[in-house]
Amino acid sequence: MERTMSDSPETSATPRESGAAVRVPAPPLLFAAPLAATLALHKWLPLPLPGRLVTKTVGAVLTIAGIALSGSGAATFRRNRTTVVPHHPVSTLVTKGPYRISRNPMYTGLTAAYVGVALWVGTWWPLIIAPLPVLATHRWVIVPEEEYLKRRFGAEYERYQSQVRRWL
Repeated sequence: MERTMSDSPETSATPRESGAAVRVPAPPLLFAAPLAATLALHKWLPLPLPGRLVTKTVGAVLTIAGIALSGSGAATFRRNRTTVVPHHPVSTLVTKGPYRISRNPMYTGLTAAYVGVALWVGTWWPLIIAPLPVLATHRWVIVPEEEYLKRRFGAEYERYQSQVRRWL
């Protein structure tokens, strides 16, 4: 189910070909920046979570699982010799590994790690604004990526899209 550049509907790849119209230079920053800001806010204005032993344990597990899922997605791209940089052209539609269960395992992993860190540290602040990085990632990264992949791979991507969920 994977296709290389030479098999694609686009017959020639030029050096000027671009990838998705993603305006964010590094999508992980959509999670890292608000997480850092809310953790700093917690230092000045603590808003602690209850149940420290449970939240700390669940947070640690969720953080590690999220990093592993995100890393697995990136490693799968590298094994398939395509880029993880969304505004660069891709050479292959990757549908193996974690991409069998999620079209966006890297972003799903970042979301899980974000929530996990909030629980691990024991603060409500990141959880309160958690929808913002998810919505920003959806609007500014995922939607342009999906539009690009539809143009790039056509019916093959649409078939994959109909079989695999966006997140989990």
